[in-house]
Amino acid sequence: MGHRGERASCLRLLLLVLLLLAFCRGRIVRVPRGPLIRVVGTEVAIPCSVSDYDGPSEQNFDWEFSRETDFVRIVSTWDSTFTSEEYQKRVGRGDIKLRRSSNDAVELVIRNIQPADQGRYKCSTPSTDATVQGNYDAEVQVKVISDGLSVSGSKARSSTSLRLSEGDSFKLRCSAITASPEHTHLHVTWQVKSGSSWQDILSLTHEGKFQAGPGYEERYRSGDIRLDTGANDTYRLSVSQASSADGGAYRCLVSEWVRGADGSWQKIQEKSVEIATVSIQRTALDVVISTSNVSVTERDSLDLTCNITTDRSGIFQAEVMWYFSASPDDTLSDAQLLLSMDRDSVVSDSTLISLSHVDRNSYRLLVRDVDVEDSGYYFCEAAIWVPLHNGSWHKVVERTSAPVSVVVTALEPDYDVFLNASKTPKFSDDPTELSCRITNVQDTEANIRFTVSWYYRQHLPGDDVVTEELLASMDADWTLIPGDRGRERIQNGEIIFSKKSADTFSLRIQWTSESDRGDYFCVISAWSRHRNNSWVKSKDVTSASVNIFWATQDYTLTVEAVKLKPFFVAGHTFEMTCKVSSKNIKTPRYSVLITAEKPFTDQSNPNGTTRIISLNQDSVVRLEDWTDQTRVDGVVLEKVQENEFRYRMYQTQISDAGLYRCVVTAWSPGGGGMWREAVNGLSNPIQIDFQTSDDMSFDVSWFAVRSFALDREPVLLASLDRRGIVTQSRRNGSSDLSLERISPLEFRLRVHGCEDHDFGNHYCVVTPWVRSATGVWQREPDIKAKPIFLSVKMDVLNAFKYPLLIGIGLATVIGLLSCLIGYCSSRWCCKKEVQETRRERRRLMSMEMD
Repeated sequence: MGHRGERASCLRLLLLVLLLLAFCRGRIVRVPRGPLIRVVGTEVAIPCSVSDYDGPSEQNFDWEFSRETDFVRIVSTWDSTFTSEEYQKRVGRGDIKLRRSSNDAVELVIRNIQPADQGRYKCSTPSTDATVQGNYDAEVQVKVISDGLSVSGSKARSSTSLRLSEGDSFKLRCSAITASPEHTHLHVTWQVKSGSSWQDILSLTHEGKFQAGPGYEERYRSGDIRLDTGANDTYRLSVSQASSADGGAYRCLVSEWVRGADGSWQKIQEKSVEIATVSIQRTALDVVISTSNVSVTERDSLDLTCNITTDRSGIFQAEVMWYFSASPDDTLSDAQLLLSMDRDSVVSDSTLISLSHVDRNSYRLLVRDVDVEDSGYYFCEAAIWVPLHNGSWHKVVERTSAPVSVVVTALEPDYDVFLNASKTPKFSDDPTELSCRITNVQDTEANIRFTVSWYYRQHLPGDDVVTEELLASMDADWTLIPGDRGRERIQNGEIIFSKKSADTFSLRIQWTSESDRGDYFCVISAWSRHRNNSWVKSKDVTSASVNIFWATQDYTLTVEAVKLKPFFVAGHTFEMTCKVSSKNIKTPRYSVLITAEKPFTDQSNPNGTTRIISLNQDSVVRLEDWTDQTRVDGVVLEKVQENEFRYRMYQTQISDAGLYRCVVTAWSPGGGGMWREAVNGLSNPIQIDFQTSDDMSFDVSWFAVRSFALDREPVLLASLDRRGIVTQSRRNGSSDLSLERISPLEFRLRVHGCEDHDFGNHYCVVTPWVRSATGVWQREPDIKAKPIFLSVKMDVLNAFKYPLLIGIGLATVIGLLSCLIGYCSSRWCCKKEVQETRRERRRLMSMEMD
């Protein structure tokens, strides 16, 4: 029970607070806290705002004034007849008006306020609320004091004109004093106007703080702009290092501030006076090099003079810097600084370049022992420095002269170049050697060296443009730089460049090919050593071209195969020779390959050609596709003469039957001791054909593989031995086979009544039997024929004709029998007498009769 009572008390207290807040909420009209102190003759703006109201967002306001007790109506935002007769003229002239700042705030503006305007001002808002809550008016006291602020400039005259040079210093003074009866503070600001608006320079605020204007912060921190106070309420502006931006009209702007009842500062009036008009004259400076374009010879001296002219008077110092650039359009950041002389006449250090001060306006640059790399553009830059009050120096102007072109003529040596071919090729792969020699050398110094560049030019038919290709070149250190053409051959040593003597360079092609035919020429370059020990090319001389060419004819190769024994039987030795003849091939060598085209194609050789044995150009024999392990030494290929080769095959068998050829390749010596293939040739075919006789017989067997691919075990179908006995394997289907011999070398297999299980790959295997001279039959290796795929197409109509007829007949008979059995059953077996129950028939009576 105790907890329940406490909870009820808390709820009642919360409800009471909410009710109080609801009653306290209402319209609030606000004006500034008074009194408001204003200076006679100034413009006064008294703000008034309203909040926490109901109704439309834009509210109306009424202003009234009272000197003692009664209020006089001044102006209203919604009622034009609200103004009393006393204020109608001032309101009509606009001396008193309302200025709306938002929907819920206005300002009462009184221009040229007078002592009679001192009193209480009340701001009222007509009610737009559903209930009357809050305050609907507020009052503020306005106090009008006399104008005690006085601002003046120099005593001599109100405004002066100053003409200054760039970099000078100047000072301006103004006086500001107030005799206000209230405790007020002054805010002094120096301003300048160079265009249409005034810009703040430096201020001494009413709170006693210095404040630099926008853009003057850095100059204020460095001390170039200062504001000092002096006797007799004077304020002095000091400006050092004046620039053209400092020109314009200067004024002293003074505002008077008073602290309000709320503790904030309020500006009550503002006055200004123009002090001076300052014009800054730019310092004129001309920088000119005495000469325009200069040409000097290598190893001579370069003498240039920079003249400066200025209208500056008084104390100043000049700074001069000399620059060098390869282009006249380069900026100072891209140019190279040669020498400089600062304002204290201190010159930077250099060995071959000197800078001297000839007179007050002339500065001389001397470059000794010039070379070609000193050619370019020279210009000088000058700057004028003036002293400041604190002892430092300020740069007032800087100018750069126009560039002067300097051309250094090199001391070119005089020489000729002669090119000749010491070795010329007559065939492909012959060596070629060219010598490039320097002759008639004159006017050369110890600081001159020669290098060579080799070029190739191809002969093109017609009017096609001839392009030159660089083979190789040498730099000043005689380092070889290969060109794009033949780079790999140079790296492999097939093309050699060398320097045989001080005046002779050579080019050697170890093995010249047809692509090397064309014109060759060399370029001898002279290099001069500069003072920094670098080498610069000074001259190029090109030799006459030398043509490298030899007549070429097409290679020809003829191969003839001859069978040494015109007739032989199985078991004898087969022998044939290949004779080779060639033309237009330099010192040829031949490689021979024996091939055979057999009528029975082996599965490992689907093309029907078998590579048996080969002999390369170095007489190395190799068995190619010869796989008969029982006759590894049964084939021999040997070189009888330089252009004649003999092939032997011992103990020939029936499987060796076919066409035999010699494939010959002619080789000529290539680069690096290698052999280069020249041309290929094929001989006429030599046939091995075994004639049948009583001394030869065959066993023939037929097999089938029941698949599209030969991936199952073969099934024996039938066989015929050499005695003519036919043997058939057991078959599951109704089809039949027959095997017969139709010629001495032909055997035929027939399938009668083919069925679907007869499909597949079919092939025969032949086993030759040869009777030797002693009358003994010897079995030869089996020969397997190429498989033939057999597909069986089924006759759908004949296959299903009789089964369909039988099925239809049986269905008809069974249907009729079912109908007969059903009829008999319903007629005799399932009959019952049904007695009909007599029903009483009555008519329905109508409802009316009922």
